[in-house]
Amino acid sequence: MKKTTTEAAPPRHLPADERRAVTVEAVVALAATQNPSEITTSAIARHMHLTQGALFRHFPNKDAILQAVMDWVATQLLARIDRAADGAASPLAALRAMFMAHVAFVAEHPGAPRIIFGELQRAGDTLPKQMVQTLITSYGKRLQGLIAQGQAQGEVHAGLDVPAAATLFIGTIQGLVMQSLITGDMQRMRSDAPRVFAIYQRGIAPASESTR
Repeated sequence: MKKTTTEAAPPRHLPADERRAVTVEAVVALAATQNPSEITTSAIARHMHLTQGALFRHFPNKDAILQAVMDWVATQLLARIDRAADGAASPLAALRAMFMAHVAFVAEHPGAPRIIFGELQRAGDTLPKQMVQTLITSYGKRLQGLIAQGQAQGEVHAGLDVPAAATLFIGTIQGLVMQSLITGDMQRMRSDAPRVFAIYQRGIAPASESTR
């Protein structure tokens, strides 16, 4: 009997690490179109064409899957912005590259912010919430280092509140993400990002430039 194109392909036998990575990617993909809190282990297994038993051979429960997802998001995002910054010619150019790289990452993986925002709404000091806090702390340190370098090179206002500027950088991206989630158009961020960063750049520029 000829196999139709609508039939699910049988799952491949993957090494444990690769299977866990595929599971994480499946959850991020599902979260792009579903409420993350409503994604069940059976839905994840079905999406991957596996049984729940096969899924639980790699993760003891759903919380363990969520922790793996948060770890993946943090690792991938920080690696993305680090690569962007490394190729920049100056601290300010690095900040712009990081801004655009972050926006591009979210546009490519819209399920990631939905999962993060969902975890932050959970009561209590959960492990995924702690992982988000660690991500923001690591991200903030990178930003503060670049902003301080920008001050030393005259690209950034010498009297700028560096921690506040780093917080505003991340908050500005979060605002773009939230608006895109509300409109349902995650690609909108890509077109809005250059104009929004230009305003941020004006705000941190040396006094002689910010008044032009």
